[in-house]
Amino acid sequence: MKKVALIVAGGDGKRMNSDIPKQFLQLNKKPILLHTIKKFSHFDKIILVLPEKKIDYWSQLCQKFNFNENYIVVKGGKNRFYSVKNGLEKINEKSIVAIHDGVRPLVSKHLIDILIAQTKEKTGVIPVIPVKNSIRKVKGLNSIFINRDDLYQVQTPQCFISSDIKDAYNQDFTKKFTDDAVVFEASGGKISTILGEERNLKITTIEDLKIANVFMQ
Repeated sequence: MKKVALIVAGGDGKRMNSDIPKQFLQLNKKPILLHTIKKFSHFDKIILVLPEKKIDYWSQLCQKFNFNENYIVVKGGKNRFYSVKNGLEKINEKSIVAIHDGVRPLVSKHLIDILIAQTKEKTGVIPVIPVKNSIRKVKGLNSIFINRDDLYQVQTPQCFISSDIKDAYNQDFTKKFTDDAVVFEASGGKISTILGEERNLKITTIEDLKIANVFMQ
């Protein structure tokens, strides 16, 4: 079965306090998004979802950094749900789809390949890492301890059979749809987890970018 990467890069950089969306900031002297796309260079197809107003800017960056990877650019939607849905519309044949955050450039090809290998009909596969810090649920002035033993942070790529995840994205949007796994479960699909990677961080703040630069050295 063919492999398709759907890379979602529709952020606006608000948490970075930057005029440039975080996916275009430089990591190890190259745009973050360039590093991310390269991790899927062995796939049959790459679909890149970008904010419509930044497509020309990305084209300029590609020329500047002589980036010639083969991929399809798709306009993003008003939130992540609609951006993913737009990308999925470009998949016409049955395949395994890896949906990945554009600002997770440090994911290893090894992890990607393990996820792909375990994906099957009606079951999505996602990487998770255990929560290490103590957790408390805070509501107003009160808080309660939460046992972290069974708590995990979710990462991407999240992998599905294309027909399954496309069907799932035919649902109406709700605010609980924070990632693809939640959308898939809401349509009756099952989620399988594997251990992710500590290095596979999502770059959303300046501090994250500094840590990623250290990992790249």
